[in-house]
Amino acid sequence: MKVFVAGASGVIGRRLVPMLVSRGHEVTGMTRSPEKGDRLSEVGATPAVCDVFDADSLRAAIASAQPEVVVHELTDLPADVDPRKAVEQLEGNDRIREEGTRNLVEAALAAGARRMVAQSIAFLYTMGGGLKTEDDPLFDDAPFPWSRSAQALHALEDAVTKTEGLEGIVLRYGFFYGPGSSYAPGGYYAREVQRRRFPIVGKGSGVFSFIHVDDAASATVAAVEGGRPGIYNVVDDEPAPLHEWLPVYAEALGAKKPLRVPRFIARLVAGAYTTSMATELSGASNARAKAELGWQPRYASCRQGFREALG
Repeated sequence: MKVFVAGASGVIGRRLVPMLVSRGHEVTGMTRSPEKGDRLSEVGATPAVCDVFDADSLRAAIASAQPEVVVHELTDLPADVDPRKAVEQLEGNDRIREEGTRNLVEAALAAGARRMVAQSIAFLYTMGGGLKTEDDPLFDDAPFPWSRSAQALHALEDAVTKTEGLEGIVLRYGFFYGPGSSYAPGGYYAREVQRRRFPIVGKGSGVFSFIHVDDAASATVAAVEGGRPGIYNVVDDEPAPLHEWLPVYAEALGAKKPLRVPRFIARLVAGAYTTSMATELSGASNARAKAELGWQPRYASCRQGFREALG
């Protein structure tokens, strides 16, 4: 099968491309960097160096690859995400989800691709109310700029799943950990934990759904090769509240136990939305992905994954 991976040098793309190649697929990997294109060649993929916002070049690149499936793993996020700078830091990523996705869909259709698999997130559901399924609403009423991000997610997911002539699959990934992620040793959140600048807020009752990058990539392979069109949460089996997973994560990094701070201090430092995530976030269910994609995460819980993959 011919597969075109946009964002082939990103966190998931770097894990996904070798998996697809190892399974006998003919992979074209898109990147903006010629240097990263050389790395794609080294793992057996054909590099395509272009920008998703250059619609003409993008269309030519996908037409040349003649893929059956286009995979959208494009993101534009800084390595160090500062909640206090979210307005500007999320802007590029939101643009990719709207304008970039539109360009990809149009180019995929023009090239005759039959399926598109796209990255979304499983942690922008409405707060509270227990474990979330794919049928639960996104947090459209979130404070700005997260409301803009919710709007961009709707644009991406609708373009992928509601375009006639395209089998669209959206994968709502959980929080990434593992190589290349912000939770990897040396990554932003790892450094914050080691500096004891990532505390348990209030009761630490916000529930997080994580996914190891290799498990996210394997779910993406499953979606490339089969599964019904639709939206799937790609998260591990055991969502965990902050007060449970953060000490395990710190221990895996060899860091001291995290501090505890009251909600009002967190609001002053990190803002209301980040504080709400720490105390009110709901986890997500992976039941649909396991049933429909025939996928099973290697790391059933972040507790296991932190100890085995980071420790």
